[in-house]
Amino acid sequence: MKGRKRSIVVDTLGLLLAVCVHRGNVQDRDGARPTLALLKKAGRKLKKIFADGAYAGKLEEWAEQFGGWVLQIVRRPENRKFVVLPKRWIVERTFGWLGRARRLSKDYERLARHAESLIYLRMTELMLRRLA
Repeated sequence: MKGRKRSIVVDTLGLLLAVCVHRGNVQDRDGARPTLALLKKAGRKLKKIFADGAYAGKLEEWAEQFGGWVLQIVRRPENRKFVVLPKRWIVERTFGWLGRARRLSKDYERLARHAESLIYLRMTELMLRRLA
């Protein structure tokens, strides 16, 4: 396997709700389905999910039928190259937090489930530090 992608769902504080690690050749919108399925299996009561333009298309309809969620696509303005998008920076900040962990800075793990476990472990550590 060459490369991996991490699909995560976070709340508005950037705390992890669900994670799924996929092969690198899986498109973002295809990788979102098992991640959202984990979210529904956990019994999360969400109404609206924000996503970037890579998740546009059939995933919006699927999310409405599968979980009753409104998938709102946060689009970049066409006339500007770089803009800080509302709600998108929250996910990017969470990836930054994860990247500060040595074991998550590169893809060291052989199995995807080990990588998922390390992500959950790192987020648990971050939450415990904030409680203390």
